[in-house]
Amino acid sequence: MDCKDGTALVPAVAETESVGVNTCTNNSEIKETNNSNSNERYQQKSQLFWDSTDDQIFSQDGKTIMTVGHASVKSVVPLELLQHIYLPVQPHDRLFDPKTRTISYLHSRSFLPVKSLAPGEKKRILVTGGAGFVGSHLVDRLMLMGHEVIVLDNFFTGRKNNVAHWIGHPNFELIRHDVVDPFLIEVDQIYHLACPASPPHYQYNPIKTVKTSVMGTINMLGLAKRIKARFLLTSTSVYGDPEEHPQAETYWGHVNPIGPRACYDEGKRVAETLTYAYMHQDDVDVRVARIFNTFGPRMNENDGRVVSNFIMQALKGEELTIYGDGHQTRSFQYVHDLVDGLILLMNKDYTEPINLGNPDEYTIREFAELIRSEVNSSSKIKTLPAPTDDPRKRRPDITKAEQILGWKPRWPVKQGIGETVNYFKRQMEAGLI
Repeated sequence: MDCKDGTALVPAVAETESVGVNTCTNNSEIKETNNSNSNERYQQKSQLFWDSTDDQIFSQDGKTIMTVGHASVKSVVPLELLQHIYLPVQPHDRLFDPKTRTISYLHSRSFLPVKSLAPGEKKRILVTGGAGFVGSHLVDRLMLMGHEVIVLDNFFTGRKNNVAHWIGHPNFELIRHDVVDPFLIEVDQIYHLACPASPPHYQYNPIKTVKTSVMGTINMLGLAKRIKARFLLTSTSVYGDPEEHPQAETYWGHVNPIGPRACYDEGKRVAETLTYAYMHQDDVDVRVARIFNTFGPRMNENDGRVVSNFIMQALKGEELTIYGDGHQTRSFQYVHDLVDGLILLMNKDYTEPINLGNPDEYTIREFAELIRSEVNSSSKIKTLPAPTDDPRKRRPDITKAEQILGWKPRWPVKQGIGETVNYFKRQMEAGLI
């Protein structure tokens, strides 16, 4: 529909809470105004926060995180800048009208400021699974650091919305591709995250899960070998239902090779085997991160993991479901801490596996009560039978990460839960979940 003077009918973009308002305005004027306002806001953020150092991680009260990253690898990024991406007051690229349940997508958009790196510092980085939960946060950090980032994802569990704010940026490429099939490109570093990580997703097609871990890892290692790129495998806590507690990297694990979790657990163990075979036989420069339970914004609301399950159930006023007696323990780390560790590990001269997780241990029941309190929900807790091969306890020994990387979790769990709850609330309000 057009206005009588020939100008287009478009959504009005303003710094207000109103949505779904249409005005008759000249497109060029809107574009100029939007870009001017956006650039002014982003430049203000750039000037105010990009001088952050490791000494400014916490607020004056010492309880609230202000920046993420580590100065040693030039990954320090102001938290407010990241929050502008995943917790915006209003979506950057769309207006949602709750009355008509329609979304108006905005055509023109300015990007957040990224570091300007000299050619010798700027790297071309491939992130497989980069549209997923963890991958998209890693992409945000690498982009803000000033690198060129290529995302490879088949969107089985990843979402284009997770990285849509970078589409069109000169430093960014998004490619729909399954790592099970060969892929050729020239890059300096490969972060290999591609693989469904939640039980409902990896058990949906266990053969596909194994093929992703095995054939996908072979393809990415083969690529790293040909182009002499550094390769980082995101493994998991491959220790199964452990008989050693906490679990150090030297522990070989206690895994059922034919159980319902085997497609993921054994797939990751074989991926590690392949990684070190390529290192020893073909001198591929490798890194291996063993990741423990991670949570944060952009988790799939239906991925079956306890954090997203509890938050969604609490927000909807439903019963919080605990599988088993609730006394099994997990160690939960916030996604920004994990991204810090991955970037540190990639840029460290160390090839053995390293645990990345939070040694603070919670029972599942304690975590359910923490989330219920954060949401201010009156939901009751319901107990269901425990799934097969569900680990009774899980807690990482992060001595190596502390000594070799200078890394340890810095995010208070309560602050992380608050951000995650806020994210899911906004997703529900925007009609996206």
